[in-house]
Amino acid sequence: MTSDAIAVRTDVTQRSQVLALADRAFSEFGAVHVLCNNAGVAVWGGLERATHQDWEWVLGVNLWGVIHGIEAFVPRMVAQGQEGHVVNTASMAGLVATQGLGVYNTSKYAVVGLSETLVKDLRPYRIGVSVLCPMGVSTQIRTSDRNRPAALQNQRGEQRGTGDATPVELMGPTLSAVEVASRVVRAIYGNELYVVTHDESLTPIRKRFQRIERAITGS
Repeated sequence: MTSDAIAVRTDVTQRSQVLALADRAFSEFGAVHVLCNNAGVAVWGGLERATHQDWEWVLGVNLWGVIHGIEAFVPRMVAQGQEGHVVNTASMAGLVATQGLGVYNTSKYAVVGLSETLVKDLRPYRIGVSVLCPMGVSTQIRTSDRNRPAALQNQRGEQRGTGDATPVELMGPTLSAVEVASRVVRAIYGNELYVVTHDESLTPIRKRFQRIERAITGS
């Protein structure tokens, strides 16, 4: 079995480029049924040391990239009148906050909240939504600073993510991208909202919601 594919170099922080990507995809294939908003970058270090450039870069890719993908593709997917699915890549860092990942946490919490709302908005159109929340995956996100635009370099001269800030150590095994992708495919076919890849996620997630419950019940 063979499939056609095209590659379009796209900066997801630029709405015009994502719109151009959508134009190309619809032109080439006539329709789009699965949208994966997957681009991501990371910095680490305390929020007290975060610069405006840190915020602008990470939110530009991790959050605005998702927003631009939705703006460019979803209205046209709705107009098709066919079943479809949107996959937004968040992180375990979008469900549980971790010291030293504040900028990244902020972007990923937003993607989780966006996805939880989008699934309700798109249900009448038979378009499902999944939000991917993995721990460690074998990608190059820990060296994403290599692609950081010159205009958004840290003003202090630090390379937050490759320099003096210590990377956050993750629980659980590092999964291959192929294994995670297969779980995403199952979630699309199963119309599952949450894609949580690691069993080790359960304990910190449970603790978070137990703290919320205690705040409500006082017990």
